[in-house]
Amino acid sequence: MNRTLPALTTALACALAAPGAWADAYPEKTVTIVVPFAAGGPTDKVARDFAEALRKPLGGATIVIENVGGAGGTLGHTKVAKASPDGYTILLAHIAMATAPALYRNLQYKTEEFEYLGMINEVPMTVIARPTLPPNNYAELVKWLEANKGKINLANAGLGAASHLCGLLFQSTLKIDMTTVPYKGTGPAMTDLIGGQVDLMCDQTTNTSAQIEGGKVKAYAVTTPKRLTTPTLAKLPTLEESGMKGFNVSIWHGLYAPKGTPKPALDKLNAALKLALVDPEFVKRQEALGAVVVTDARTGPVEHKKWVAAEIDKWGPVIKAAGQYAD
Repeated sequence: MNRTLPALTTALACALAAPGAWADAYPEKTVTIVVPFAAGGPTDKVARDFAEALRKPLGGATIVIENVGGAGGTLGHTKVAKASPDGYTILLAHIAMATAPALYRNLQYKTEEFEYLGMINEVPMTVIARPTLPPNNYAELVKWLEANKGKINLANAGLGAASHLCGLLFQSTLKIDMTTVPYKGTGPAMTDLIGGQVDLMCDQTTNTSAQIEGGKVKAYAVTTPKRLTTPTLAKLPTLEESGMKGFNVSIWHGLYAPKGTPKPALDKLNAALKLALVDPEFVKRQEALGAVVVTDARTGPVEHKKWVAAEIDKWGPVIKAAGQYAD
C-alpha cells in the first residue's frame, strides 16, 4: 500500500488554504484555461480532462476551456501573456512553449512573460510509416532510408507541430535529409500516410495508437528511453535501444499564468495542479492516451521552469540548423 499518497494529499489540501482574505476568496469567479489549439486535438483533450480534475481541489470552481488556435499556438500564448494577471486566465500549453522562440521570428510575447505553475504530462512519440513501406523492423528501416536518400517523404501536421519537431530531430540524428510535407493538422497527414501518399511520420501516441492497433500503419519504434507499457505499444523497441543513442522526445504539457499574478493565486493553482495529477480518473484517462502523468519535482514552478529552459537549449539548434522558420 502506498502510504505517501494520503500524506501528500493532506499536505496539498493544507496548501490550498492560503492565508488572507483575497486568497480565501480565490477563485470566486470562472477560471478560463486557454488552449492554443483547436478543439478536438490532443492538447485540447488533455486540457478538458485536466480541467475536470482541477475543479475539486479549487473548491468546485467553474473552469472553462477557451480554444485560441492559429499561428502554431502563438496566438493563444500571446492572449494569456497579455491578460490581466489576476489568476482567472491561465494557459495550458505543450512543447511549443520551448520551441516557438526559435521557430518564430516575430513572437508577440516572451517566455519571461509567464509564471510557471507546473508540468502535467509527457506524451511519447512513435515512428510510423505507410502500410506498404517495405521494411518490417527498425534495422530494416534504417537500411531502406540509406538506400532511398532523396526519395523519402516525411509528413507532419504543420510548422511547430509535434510531428514536425520529432521529424526534424529524427532527420538530424540519422543525418538523412527527407522531403518534409506539412499538412494542416494530424488528420489529413494521417489520411495520406495510410493511403500511401507519404512515407513516414513521427507523431505522438495520442494520435497514432489507434492506427497502430488497427494495422493501418507500420510502427517501428517509440522515442522515449524506456519501452511503453500499453498493450498496443509494448512490443515496440525504443530508438535508444535500436542504436540511436540519446534520442529522447516527448510532447509535454504545462500550466502557466500571466507574469505578475498574485502569489496566493499561484500557490493555490499549483497545489490544485498537484492534487489533480493524483486524481485516479485523470491518471486513467491519460494512460489510455499513452501519456505519462508527471509526479516528480517538475510539477512545481522552479523545476518546470528549469525543464523549459533545457528544452529551449535542446530544440533551438535543431530548428536553426533546419532553417524552417515562420514570421
